[in-house]
Amino acid sequence: MKQICVGDHYQIQCYKHNGKIHRAWDEAVVLDVKKDYIVFGNEKTKVTESEGTTWRTKEPAILYFFKNKWYNIIAQMKKDGVYYYCNIATPYIIEEDTVKYIDYDLDLRVFPKGEYKILDKLEYQYHRKKMEYSDDLDTVINHAMKELLNDYHNGANMFNKEQNEKYLELYYELKNND
Repeated sequence: MKQICVGDHYQIQCYKHNGKIHRAWDEAVVLDVKKDYIVFGNEKTKVTESEGTTWRTKEPAILYFFKNKWYNIIAQMKKDGVYYYCNIATPYIIEEDTVKYIDYDLDLRVFPKGEYKILDKLEYQYHRKKMEYSDDLDTVINHAMKELLNDYHNGANMFNKEQNEKYLELYYELKNND
């Protein structure tokens, strides 16, 4: 397996439990490689939905994918502050310059002033029945949400505005050097 380096370009593919692709992002640039996670950045990247429609992200984003945690975190760098969109999902794998993970519906949305909301509980219940998530998987998913909330409440560095702004500067530097 090739070494992941700052400045490398990857695609991102999100799947559902049934193995079907849900959504894909054209590009993510590696900003940092840590022991247990990788940080990426992108902006105005093309997103392709499962049914084939495409759209572009509006603002720059800093993305955190973990080797051993059942979630990923996207810091959306908007004009009125940093919003966080956190997906309950499997730890990532990388195949052929593509970051891949399975999304499990539940999301955490954190707003710039610090308030948050858990999203898509009904979608989770629907897919849990339809795709027959096991009780063990349900336990893992619910534990992941608790761990994510705990990381947020304890000020994990992924939720640090200044750190995300530094990553954004690095992203722009790397993009300008391309």
